[in-house]
Amino acid sequence: MSHSLVTMSYIIATILFILSLSGLSKQETARKGNYYGMLGMAIAIAATALSGYVTSYEVLLGALVIGGAIGARAAIKVEMTQMPELVAIMHSLVGMAAVLVGYANFLDVSHPLIGVEKTIHEVEIYIGILIGAVTFSGSVIAFCKLSEKISGKPLLLPGRHWFNLLLLIAAVVLAGVFLQQNENGSAVVPLAIMTGIALVFGVHMVMAIGGADMPVVVSMLNSYSGWAAAATGFMLSNDLLIVTGALVGSSGAILSYIMCRAMNRNFISVIAGGFGSTAGGEAAVIEGEVQPIDADETAQLLLEAKSIMIIPGYGMAVAQAQHTVNEITKLLKEKGKKVGFGIHPVAGRMPGHMNVLLAEAKVPYDIVYEMDEINEDWAHVDVSIVIGANDIVNPSALDDPNSPIAGMPVLECWKGGTTIVLKRSMASGYAGVGNPLFVLDNTRMLFGDANATMQAVLKALKG
Repeated sequence: MSHSLVTMSYIIATILFILSLSGLSKQETARKGNYYGMLGMAIAIAATALSGYVTSYEVLLGALVIGGAIGARAAIKVEMTQMPELVAIMHSLVGMAAVLVGYANFLDVSHPLIGVEKTIHEVEIYIGILIGAVTFSGSVIAFCKLSEKISGKPLLLPGRHWFNLLLLIAAVVLAGVFLQQNENGSAVVPLAIMTGIALVFGVHMVMAIGGADMPVVVSMLNSYSGWAAAATGFMLSNDLLIVTGALVGSSGAILSYIMCRAMNRNFISVIAGGFGSTAGGEAAVIEGEVQPIDADETAQLLLEAKSIMIIPGYGMAVAQAQHTVNEITKLLKEKGKKVGFGIHPVAGRMPGHMNVLLAEAKVPYDIVYEMDEINEDWAHVDVSIVIGANDIVNPSALDDPNSPIAGMPVLECWKGGTTIVLKRSMASGYAGVGNPLFVLDNTRMLFGDANATMQAVLKALKG
C-alpha cells in the first residue's frame, strides 16, 4: 500500500474515532459510537499491516490471534461488576506497551540519528517510558483496589508529598543525565533508574487515593494511557497513534475534571489523598434507630405512591439486580406511576457505571436523570428507593463540615416522602463514612441481597 493510501486510511480512522467519542457521549448513540470505534480500529490495523513496515506477518498474525482471543474471552466471561477492574487492567497494558516500545526504540541502532534529531528522539523515548511506567503501576494498583485484592482505604505515608516531589526531581535530574550520554550502554542506567522511580510513583500515587475517588482514578488512568499512546506514536513516527492518544488523553482529562466537579473537589486534592483520609475535626456521631421494612410493605408503599425515584449504587451491580429493577419499573409504569432513575456522577466504581448497568437491562433513556436534573424536585417524589448506595445519598456531606465527604454534592432523597434503602447490612460505604440517612424518620431499611429483595417486591406487586 502506498504512503498516500496509508495516510488516507489514517485520516478516515481518525474521523471514525472522533465520531466514536461523539457517539459515546450520549446513551442513545452509544452503540453507534462503539461501531464507529471498531471500524476505525479495523481500518487502522489493516492500513498499518499493509504499509510496508511490517517485516513478519506471521508474528503480526500471531499477536492478533492471541490479543483477539484474550479480548473475546474477557467480553464473554467478565461480569458487569468486574468492568471497572477490567478497564483498569487494560490501561496497565497500554502503559506497559509504551515502556516496551520505548526500550525497543532506545536499543534499535539500525537508524542512527545525530544532533537535534537524536536529542528529540531521546526526549520522546524518555517521556514515553516515564508516562507508560506510571500508567502501568498505577493501573495495576487500581485493579487490585477495585477487585478488593487490597484495601480501598488510602495509604497515607508520613511526608508523602515531599516523597512525591523527591521522585519528580530525581526523574528530571536523570533526564539530564540520560541526554548527556553518548553511548547506549551508559545511557541505559539512568533510563532504568527512572523507570523504577516512575513505577514507584504510580504505586504510591494510587495507593494514597481513597475509595470514593476511584471513578476519578479510572478516568485519570484513562487519560494517562492516552498520553502514553501519543508518546508511543512520537517514538514510532505514527501520526494516527499520536492523534488517537491525544483524543483519549484529552477526553480522559476532561472526564476527570467532570468527576472532580461532581464531588466538589479539585484534581490535586484527589491525587493528594482520597475521601476518608482526613477531615477538619471529629465527624458527627450518628445516633438513632433504623426502621426496618419488608418486601410486602415496600410494595404497598410503591402502589400508594404517584412519583417514584430509584437511585442505583454499587450494591445493585454486585447483586445484578438491574433486570429485576427494570421489571418493577415497567410494572409500576403500567399502573400509571411516574418512575425515574437518579444517577450520581460517581456512583459505582467507574464513570458511567450505573448508566451501563441500566442500559444493559434496557431501561428507557428518557427516565434516567443526572443529579443536577432532579435535585430540585425531591419534594415532588413520594418514594425513593436507594439500591446499594451509601456515600452518594449521605446528608453529612452537606451539613457536617467535619465529615470526610463534606462538600460533596449528593442526591438529596431525604427531602422527598419516604426513602427505602436496600442494603445487606449497616456497613459503611466505600469511602468508610457513616450515613445519618439510615436513621431519619422518613427512612425505611430493606435488608438483604438486592436482587432477591427486589424479586420479592416484584412478586408482591404482581400479587
